Amino acid sequence: MQWEVVIGLEVHAQLSTESKIFSGASTAFGAAPNAQACAVDIALPGVLPVLNRGAVERAIRFGLAVGAEVRHRSVFSRKNYFYPDLPKGYQISQFDLPVVLGGEIAILVDGAEKTVKLTRAHLEEDAGKSLHEDFHGMTGIDLNRAGTPLLEIVSEPDMRSSKEAVAYAKELHSLVRYLDICDGNMQEGSFRCDANVSVRPMGSEKYGTRCEIKNLNSFRFLERAIEYEVSRQIDIIESGGVIHQETRLYDSVKDETRSMRSKEEAHDYRYFPDPDLLPLEIAQEWIEKVRGSLPELPAAKRSRYVSDFGLSQYDAGVLTSSKELAAYFEDVAKAGLDPKLCANWVMGEINGWLNKEALEIGQCPISSRSLAGLLNRIQDGTISGKIAKEVFEAMWKGEGEADSIIEAKGLKQISDSGALEKIVDEIIANNPSQVADYRAGRDKLFAFFVGQAMKATKGQANPAQLSEILKKKLSA
Repeated sequence: MQWEVVIGLEVHAQLSTESKIFSGASTAFGAAPNAQACAVDIALPGVLPVLNRGAVERAIRFGLAVGAEVRHRSVFSRKNYFYPDLPKGYQISQFDLPVVLGGEIAILVDGAEKTVKLTRAHLEEDAGKSLHEDFHGMTGIDLNRAGTPLLEIVSEPDMRSSKEAVAYAKELHSLVRYLDICDGNMQEGSFRCDANVSVRPMGSEKYGTRCEIKNLNSFRFLERAIEYEVSRQIDIIESGGVIHQETRLYDSVKDETRSMRSKEEAHDYRYFPDPDLLPLEIAQEWIEKVRGSLPELPAAKRSRYVSDFGLSQYDAGVLTSSKELAAYFEDVAKAGLDPKLCANWVMGEINGWLNKEALEIGQCPISSRSLAGLLNRIQDGTISGKIAKEVFEAMWKGEGEADSIIEAKGLKQISDSGALEKIVDEIIANNPSQVADYRAGRDKLFAFFVGQAMKATKGQANPAQLSEILKKKLSA
């Protein structure tokens, strides 16, 4: 039987406010356990929550960016459940009246564009964290995260493969960073995904029973967890079994999902409006003010790169994956250089070396101005692309700017036609049998002559000029 995969994602984006959503405690990462948990966060008797305006504004920014309805009136509710890291015995969240309703995210998968619809995005507080590693036979509780502001972004079940789910998560990750509402740090838990996965016979309109995989904090784990879960569900059904709705965890070491608990329904949480918080009222004037402050978003930037710079959709997608990388590329390109040359070097050498040394673009030892200086020397024929890579490596290691390295190492390209003709004449004279074979129709031998000439010039011959001289001399 052919099976169709159905996936919806719930993404928790930690909002980039300095204080928590209902208290003035810090949200900074890395503090000692419980050092950033105030009276409100730990639910001491008599304390009252006060809503963080900055968290609301970030929700508005997101809603406008995805073309959603930003609700003028939304309500905070209490989601009741009991867990050691939840001091109040409930989580303040939004249920039937969220701040953002609808919206959509466009993704590109294998060259084809697809739109994933959003159900909602709502504000809520994070819970604390249970610590198991440092305690023998006990569990420690760190409440520093308790009360940290989250925007939970819920998609429709529109994705049909793990590849689509990863493309959606990456696009969403890029968007929240462009909007400056979330730092997107997955290792620190600032951007976490829950994947709802089910399978159904191909052509069926009825959804299968879904399982939710919790707290996936890397795109690779998201893809692998979905792939495993899809195979698990298909194997069970084809063996005559039944899928039970449940919450599962992904074990990255064993590369498998395992059962955590039976899946709760909304009524299990006994939602009701929080009596300590008034309904959230958002005036249209505030929405319009936020709209006016929105930056150029990834989709618009991609379109501009294709139309203005003549780049492919793929190149534009890579370069706009983060606003910092896009800014770096634009700084290089504005030096009057060929945009495709700039794109190739930013995506190739810059990204390659950054990945090799586990650095972010903001830590790149070669500034955009310095890279532009190097690319100028390729474009004006001073050095070849091959020699430029040697210069680039020296620049990366802190040996100076391109011009000084080229001068110090004597790397200038030989563009003197007289000198090149003399070298070519010697090569032809020293290789009569290869010349005869080439003239007899073995065109592939041309690469041999190019190689000999490059060897003789230590790689410094102007490739275009050399090729032209060789063709002329060999056909004579």
